[in-house]
Amino acid sequence: MNKFETFTGIAAPMPLVNIDTDMIIPKVFLKSIARTGFGKNLFDEMRYNRDGTEIPDFVLNKPQYREAQILIAGDNFGCGSSREHAPWALDDFGIKVIVSTSFADIFFNNCFKNGMLPVVLPQEQVDVLMKDAEKGENARMTVNLEAQEITTSEGEVIKFNVDAFKKHCLINGLDDIGLTLEKADSIKTFEDQAAQARPWV
Repeated sequence: MNKFETFTGIAAPMPLVNIDTDMIIPKVFLKSIARTGFGKNLFDEMRYNRDGTEIPDFVLNKPQYREAQILIAGDNFGCGSSREHAPWALDDFGIKVIVSTSFADIFFNNCFKNGMLPVVLPQEQVDVLMKDAEKGENARMTVNLEAQEITTSEGEVIKFNVDAFKKHCLINGLDDIGLTLEKADSIKTFEDQAAQARPWV
C-alpha cells in the first residue's frame, strides 16, 4: 500500500446523500478479486448511458473534474453492502480523500485498508468545502494528514480528527499484511522457541 503523503488535488462536489456501494460499483462488475481495473466502472450507472456513452452532466465526466482526487460528498456515503470493491473502484479512479458528514462503518474502515482517507466533518464545514469544490478545476485543496488539515483553494484551513492508529497506517503505507510484517522478527523468534519446546509439532 502506498504511503499517504500531503498532496494538492482537484476536489469534486457530489452532494447526493446515501450514495451506496452499488452506486459506487454496481454488482455486475464484481467479477474479479484484483484491486485494479474497477475505476472505469466507478459510478457506472450515473456516468454512462445504456449505450456506453458518457452522461455529460455527471460531475466526474466534466472536463474540470476528470482528474479529481478528492470527493466532497453528501451524508451517509458508502452505505449498503460491505463490498470492498467500492473503495477499490474509488482508488483505481484516483480518489485519495472523501469528505462527508458520515460514512457507513464497513466502508469507512475499508477506505483506510486501501490507502484512502475518509474525513468526517460537521455539515457547516462540508458546506464550505462543497462550495469551494464547485469552482471546478480551480478547486484545488491541500490535504495534510500529519497536521490533520484541509486547506481550501482560498487558503481557509479546516482541521479534522482521525484515529491515531489508522493515521499511523496511512502515513506508513501499512495494510493488514504490512502490519503483520512489522512483527516479522518477533514472529520468527516465537516460532523458533515453539519448535524447540515442541519438536514433535
